[in-house]
Amino acid sequence: MARKKVEKISLGQRMKTGREKMGMSIEDLALETGYLPEILAGVEENRTVPPVSLVLQLSRVLKLSMDELETQEEAQATKRRTKSHKKRVDSYAYIPLSKPGPDKRLRGYLVTIDALTDHKGVEYHHEGEEFVFVLKGRITIRIGENVTRLARGESIHFNSALHHTLSNPDTEAAKLLVVVYVP
Repeated sequence: MARKKVEKISLGQRMKTGREKMGMSIEDLALETGYLPEILAGVEENRTVPPVSLVLQLSRVLKLSMDELETQEEAQATKRRTKSHKKRVDSYAYIPLSKPGPDKRLRGYLVTIDALTDHKGVEYHHEGEEFVFVLKGRITIRIGENVTRLARGESIHFNSALHHTLSNPDTEAAKLLVVVYVP
């Protein structure tokens, strides 16, 4: 029995289609998400892997479900339930641990932050809440103007609509369990 080949549409293509359906320019989308037009254009042109927070913002603004914004690589990783596939974003990498769905509000990620790295790029922010648990190493997290340092076994729970950044002041990579709630 022959399998029907399903054509995969990239995240960038879905983003552009959704943006155009809403009559938005890249600049309009930048104002709605808080991300620079250059970053959004990079995602749309499939040159940039977006951080989780940007995927969440795109989902909200473009009114697309997380399933629709899930990248082909993430879908394959979730399907195989393997931890060998990582998405690399600046100084950190993440692996989706949970399967998205229209009725699911929690998303789990295993995040690795390289040693001795400061946050690069724009600050993260998205609707909902975030819980970060340090599995290995140490991190510094800035939420708004507040700075918190966490070591192995420590955690923080915060309003993820506030701008936040993560960095790793340690000489070893940090591993985190990050759970995001999106209303």
